[in-house]
Amino acid sequence: MASTQHFIGDTERYLFDLNGYIVIKNVFSKEEIKKANDAIDAHFEEVAKERLNPSIRNTLPNSGMAGSDPSRGRIDVGHILSWRETDLFKSVLDHSKLVPFYHEFLGKGYRMDHMPFVIAQNKGSEGFSLHGGTIDVSSGAYNHFLAYSCQQGIIRNSLMAASVVLADQPAGAGGYCVVRGSHKSNFKAPAEMINGDNYREFVYQPETEAGDVVMFSEGTVHGALPWEMDYQRRVALYRFAPATCCYGRSYMEEGDVGMGKGWPSEMYEGMTETQKAVLLPPYATRLDRVLLDDDGAGTSVSSRSEAKKAFDKEVFGSRYF
Repeated sequence: MASTQHFIGDTERYLFDLNGYIVIKNVFSKEEIKKANDAIDAHFEEVAKERLNPSIRNTLPNSGMAGSDPSRGRIDVGHILSWRETDLFKSVLDHSKLVPFYHEFLGKGYRMDHMPFVIAQNKGSEGFSLHGGTIDVSSGAYNHFLAYSCQQGIIRNSLMAASVVLADQPAGAGGYCVVRGSHKSNFKAPAEMINGDNYREFVYQPETEAGDVVMFSEGTVHGALPWEMDYQRRVALYRFAPATCCYGRSYMEEGDVGMGKGWPSEMYEGMTETQKAVLLPPYATRLDRVLLDDDGAGTSVSSRSEAKKAFDKEVFGSRYF
């Protein structure tokens, strides 16, 4: 894990609160990105799944988000935390350049909420119609599972994404797009905007380079434009939540959930203690939760008094209520 730490200042807070996302530049070196792409290449034939079935497509046929080649769908690549060829995918959990942003936008005790995976698009493949929103972009309903808030200067996201850019996305390339400021919108969007058929001037594609990380609130309306480059688009997508929030449930599928061992066992191989702390299930920080230091290099434990825990044991038969 890189040792250089980023600090969050007024500018970063302003930009995230203004737009609902931020681009963190040069988190990973070109050498680290090459190793990550080599690992993807090594596993691609084994684990890559292309969305060809119409029932799992991400766009409407012939819509503005559908792409020029209807035979090509988005490609999803799982199991990336189980690979041994590179440390990059595990390091996203506790990287010294990213932890300050996690703490600022999620709070201490943040946790990985979804299984991370690689998204790939070939030239002409479909994008992803606009989705998400604190006010759901399609229904107009309040979506507290994805909600963004900023109260008394404290930013919180019920669910936040971190997208590691593995191939350059210059202007006009397609890929990740966002409706800037939509995390604070109060209404649903027109259907023709969601599908990319109209109001495209409000849908922005950030310019990014391999090694950057795009961090965005799931309360910000976002999607993906059809891919226009001759090379394959690749990003590694993670979703994180505050200590007490949960959207996904993959952490419950295996092992001893009470000890935070519900994720697939092979994911834990080679992980540091700080990385394992990010895999804990949702519960409050004061209940002996392991918290990462501001640089991600160490941990501390937030706890109630031993007397209170002993009392709970008498009342409930458990150390925790």
